[in-house]
Parts: sequence; structure tokens; C-alpha cells
Amino acid sequence: MSPTGKTRPTGRDRLRDSVLAGDLSFLLARANALTLAAANAALAEHGLKARSYSVLALAADDTRPTQRELAEFLRLDPSQVVALIDGLERRQLVERRTDPADRRANVLVATDAGRALFTRAQASARAVELGLLAAVPPEDHERLAHLLRTAAGLARPLP
Repeated sequence: MSPTGKTRPTGRDRLRDSVLAGDLSFLLARANALTLAAANAALAEHGLKARSYSVLALAADDTRPTQRELAEFLRLDPSQVVALIDGLERRQLVERRTDPADRRANVLVATDAGRALFTRAQASARAVELGLLAAVPPEDHERLAHLLRTAAGLARPLP
């Protein structure tokens, strides 16, 4: 019992009511950790993890990002991006091509095999997302996505 005579919650319920339950930074970090764990488990069947999936997704999207752009957008050290690209390239999922706008830079392009793998992996990633958002009403999904894009500095005005 607590000093007030009330029964105190135990275990996870006790922590669920802690000061961190209202801390947005903690909540974002916890949601990220849960999402990454679930995504990595689902993507493993495709030989990917969240980071390699992200690189493949951007390459398959025909955005033709440079390695520098990938590092900045994904908030990774450039050496981490090089290692991710090297791994995808060894599997013949992406190719580095000279950027026609800047011959000193490389852009990343998905191969046909990379596009096919991305399509399959995207379905797995989407299933994880829907599972994690099962408690969020479907009509709130786009609003949540907008709020997260805003927090991540990627927002566009809502329609």
C-alpha cells in the first residue's frame, strides 16, 4: 500500500503511470524502439533490417539519392550509409551510378531484383505498421503520420 492507503499498481502498470508516460521524447523513443524491433523481425525474412530497407526504399523510389543525401535524410554517419549500400550492392539490389549533375558524386538506383525485393519487404513493413497501430483508430492514422512528419521536419500541409 502507498502512504495514502491506496493499493499501488505493480510491475509494468506502476511504470506506465510514471512521469515518463507524459514525456514526449521518451514516448517517441519507446515507439521507435518497439517499431524497429518489430520491423527488423519482419524484414529478416527478406534479408533486410530497417536501415537497409530504408536505403532500398529510397533507391526503389527513383529519387536517385546521393550517398550524402542518404546520410543526411536517414540521420546516419556517411560511413554507415556506405556499409549499407555495399551490402545491398553485393546482393545486386542497388547500383551506384555517376550523378549526371555532379560527376564527382554517385546516385543510388535499385536494380530490377531490388525493386522486386522492396515490393515484398514493403508489404511486410506495412503489416507491422498496421499491427502496431491496431489500437489507434484508422481515421487517426493520417493525422499521426502528419504529426510525425512535422516532428521529423518533413511536413507538408494537410489537404
